Amino acid sequence: MNPIRLHVDIETRLPHFDLRVQLDVSTEILVLFGPSGAGKTQTLNAIAGLVTPDAGEIWLDGAPFFRRRRPGDSLNVPAHKRRVGYVFQHYALFPHLTALENVAYALWRQPDARPRALTLLERMKLTHVAQHYPREMSGGQQQRVAIARALAAEPKMLLLDEPFSALDVAIRERLQQDLRALQVDLGLIVVYVTHSLDDAFAIGDRLAVMREGRVEQVGPIEAVFRQPASDKVLEILGIPNIFPAQVVDVTPAGLTLDWDGLRLEAPLQPAAIGQKVRAYIRPEDIKILYPDRPLMSPVRHNQVVGRIVSRRLNSNFQTLIVSLPNGHDLEVTFPTYAYTPLSLRPGKEITLSLRKEGVTLLHFPHSGV
Repeated sequence: MNPIRLHVDIETRLPHFDLRVQLDVSTEILVLFGPSGAGKTQTLNAIAGLVTPDAGEIWLDGAPFFRRRRPGDSLNVPAHKRRVGYVFQHYALFPHLTALENVAYALWRQPDARPRALTLLERMKLTHVAQHYPREMSGGQQQRVAIARALAAEPKMLLLDEPFSALDVAIRERLQQDLRALQVDLGLIVVYVTHSLDDAFAIGDRLAVMREGRVEQVGPIEAVFRQPASDKVLEILGIPNIFPAQVVDVTPAGLTLDWDGLRLEAPLQPAAIGQKVRAYIRPEDIKILYPDRPLMSPVRHNQVVGRIVSRRLNSNFQTLIVSLPNGHDLEVTFPTYAYTPLSLRPGKEITLSLRKEGVTLLHFPHSGV
């Protein structure tokens, strides 16, 4: 990990739970992910100085923002002195000000406020709406204005609270790309709140999974998703295709698992013959086989015939629920444009390959959650 720039260690009592958050953030996009009421927004507000924790400390680039009931003098730097940009979920633009005036407001009393605001609007591809009021702009344009205003004071850190949740897919994807480019260009710390895994994967470098005021797991997004640390994390992430199995063979080439009569090969992982385990496979790691095409090596393992129970489509992906001969169902996800020659209607029989490298054991005790 790169050098730590933001350190958060706070405690505060909330109506339904106690918030206890410890985070270290470098020059990156850290995604706070979890259900509504997990404490994500409260954490952002504490970092920004909009709320005061009961105890703890927050520092940025070695300079303390907040300290209470910790070694050293107590302090609480006001929000306007923290050099933190904040983009709210509902934009919070002034309805009586134009786009240019909204951005310039953040540079209040500075002689070059309007030229700097115009430069920021140009960066956000908004010069054509500089004289428009929020009611005259689309949701995506309003969000870009909000980001430009947050950048006006040249912050070291940008906080975003579900900023793209109300936007359609195409606009959201463009804004995600723009935000990643901004983070790299400006060397920003970005803390980004969402409850959408699609958002997290599209935007983030690391993921902090939150539940009831606690950080349950933090790490690179792919690592957290492939190796969840607990049942609670599994529940929050909504990971499908978890199944009980028994290890029937262990060789240098990998494991053989028995899942209620279905034999599956898995990569070598810590396990012993006869051990009962829980495993899972991501829906993206299950491939549909064409009946008339030769098999490539990645899909020669773990072939099984199943029957499609249901099919769900959106603009980017399709999801199938497939019933297997052992009485269990699997969720299969793939891009909308894939497998177009195949008939994938409910009731259709298809052959699947559960990619060997995608079969992962869960190395923590089952808590019954």
